Amino acid sequence: MLNFLPAKLKGCLAALLILANTLLLFPILLAFAFFKLLIPLQSTRTASTKALNTIAYLWIGFNNRLADLLHRIEWHVEGVDGLARDDWYLVTCNHQSWADIPAIQYVLNDRIPLLKFFLKKELIWVPLLGVAWWSLDFPFMRRYTREQIAKRPSLKGKDLETTRMACEKFRYTPVTVFNFMEGTRFTPEKHASQQSPYKHLLKPRAGGTAFVLGAMGEMMHKMLDVTIVYPNSPVHSGSKARPGRPYGIWDYLCGRIQKIVIHIRTVDIPPPFLGMDYVNDEKLKDEFQNWIDEIWSEKDQRVEALLGTEPANHPEDVETSAA
Repeated sequence: MLNFLPAKLKGCLAALLILANTLLLFPILLAFAFFKLLIPLQSTRTASTKALNTIAYLWIGFNNRLADLLHRIEWHVEGVDGLARDDWYLVTCNHQSWADIPAIQYVLNDRIPLLKFFLKKELIWVPLLGVAWWSLDFPFMRRYTREQIAKRPSLKGKDLETTRMACEKFRYTPVTVFNFMEGTRFTPEKHASQQSPYKHLLKPRAGGTAFVLGAMGEMMHKMLDVTIVYPNSPVHSGSKARPGRPYGIWDYLCGRIQKIVIHIRTVDIPPPFLGMDYVNDEKLKDEFQNWIDEIWSEKDQRVEALLGTEPANHPEDVETSAA
């Protein structure tokens, strides 16, 4: 354990080692990506996807062990019983910090299929990561605003069509589709601006999740409702007049995050929402929004309860304590 090192030194060391790990694995990933691209047979694509996913598991696993080495995070994890690598999942989570993704990867890596996110199409140009995301079949999306659709009615339904095309790749290999329904990190300013009816959450955006279920209803029947809380977050410890900023990824790399509480609830998705036509069926659209609102109300109460939780588990004990 090197958690005794100064925070900034730990952050720099973590960043350098993650970069080195990325540069080491990237040529291997690139080789399988070209193989997948050049031989467009479904059997070849499926085998290449499994190999690429394994590389991603290794990358995440290295990052997790690095966190164990450099940091002393107290973990409290519930709800990982019964999860499987050979199933399809939809995962949603409240968005508290840029540290949410590495924290969730820490807990779920190798327990379920690789987490895959819907990304803005511009992100494909990010050096190294853009190619990695493309090769791993992360869906790149272009969302149209109501104003754009009003000017060009032909764009209506294009979002769903693009989602369906992206999700076609997921039919042959189990996958976990991850979506932050709030769309952005929680801050007191955003909460006040939205006039959110929830104490600890922003309003959920149901459209993206509905599109995934509409496109993947034949395969995806379970949702993992993940609630993440940082009890020592400056957002919670600051005053109402001067609330603190949320934790950032640099705080995670530097080991400034001392406690992370994660609660996972497996929810069966109601059959009417599987393969639904979210755009054109207004009645079903309202029912789905009500279902999400109910989940969010329960999540808000859960966050309130978890803020009073005193975690007692360390990273090396997650497997035992969460099992």
